[in-house]
Amino acid sequence: MQGEETQGIPLQRAALLALFALSSALAALAAIVPSTDAALLLAKAAVLEPVAIRLEEALLPAPATYVREDRLQRGDTFQSLLARLAIGEADVQLLLRQRALQLLRPGAIVTAEVRAGTDHEGELVWLSFLAARDTAVRIERVGQGLVASEQRAQIVTRSVLKSAVIRSSLFAAADAAGIPDAVAIQLADVFGSDVDFHRELRQGDRFSVLYEMHWVDGRPLRAGSVLAAEFTNQGRRYRALRYADNYYTPDGKNMRKALLRSPLELSRVSSGFGMRMHPLHKAWRTHQGVDYAAPAGTRVRAVGNGTVEFAGRQGGYGNLVIVRHDSRVATFYAHLKAFGRGIRANARVAQGDTLGLVGQSGWATGPHLHYEFRVAGAARNPLSVPLPAGTPVARRDMDAFRASAQALAAQLDLLAGSQVAALGGGNGGTWVPLFLE
Repeated sequence: MQGEETQGIPLQRAALLALFALSSALAALAAIVPSTDAALLLAKAAVLEPVAIRLEEALLPAPATYVREDRLQRGDTFQSLLARLAIGEADVQLLLRQRALQLLRPGAIVTAEVRAGTDHEGELVWLSFLAARDTAVRIERVGQGLVASEQRAQIVTRSVLKSAVIRSSLFAAADAAGIPDAVAIQLADVFGSDVDFHRELRQGDRFSVLYEMHWVDGRPLRAGSVLAAEFTNQGRRYRALRYADNYYTPDGKNMRKALLRSPLELSRVSSGFGMRMHPLHKAWRTHQGVDYAAPAGTRVRAVGNGTVEFAGRQGGYGNLVIVRHDSRVATFYAHLKAFGRGIRANARVAQGDTLGLVGQSGWATGPHLHYEFRVAGAARNPLSVPLPAGTPVARRDMDAFRASAQALAAQLDLLAGSQVAALGGGNGGTWVPLFLE
């Protein structure tokens, strides 16, 4: 019995030592970490103190003046416009005596700074707008009166790069892409010798264009010149680069032919070349030209440089202009409503000059232009006759042209690269317009 008790003593001691070690560890841990969440929250408790807020000091003071702008609409009176700008009646009467206000035209945006507050409510500080010929007009208070001044507007020119896809027409595509009509007209002019915009335009054709945009006071004013453009028509790609006020292919060939394909910027062919049933005589006759349907008053342009051989009334042609381009080639423009300024026999004209306006004088059932192209007196089809090429870049100017052309082409290529990325390598998608301003 005594031996068994003696053997149990070491086991009891070992258990006591283990229990002591465990309790010491728990005590040490308790000294480091709070025993409850409440203790932890108490250690981090914040003291809240009330802060007084004075509303009269926190609110911003009322502005002494405010700036408004509005557009002079057709049918507006100056009084109604000035009232919308919240200008007081006393200053309205002063403004109406200002001769500079007579320069204001419908469509112009007018900006005015007007005083606020009960003492000076509606008192004009200044008023400004942009008048014709880029004239900046400013009327401002000096003492008790108003003084007007005029100066040349500060115009900022930026380059804009956009693209579009033809769905129905060139103008519809340009509108959808936010491209000004003036740019679309230039495109039709630049590519008019290679693309027949009356008959050859197809859905899915596309174009990219780099053009100037003029700005005044952060607001777009008008479009400038096309600097570079690319047009894809039925899979054929054409590229035009501006140099010295003309347009050339990347290798220096003139984009414009010596003669334009059409005397109208944009219209449709209503009657082609050859045999047709005459709309008035009701008999089959040879139609020696092409008829372009267009609204009365549409501008008719000279297709090339030349001399006016005839300008007057001639039988069924009605008001007619004949331009002699060289010893063999002459062009006829008939049924005009009116002649262009200075258009008379022996007058010199340049390509694009206005010869007259579309009308229906002579034998015509409605407003249209009858256009003939004659070579050595014989009528040729204006839509298919070969046109002489324009003058290419001079050899002495080629180095300067290449440097300019490469810079312009690089921007078109940049847009092409963005389109490939948007299309996912050509697997479908939409074109993404890119602005470089």
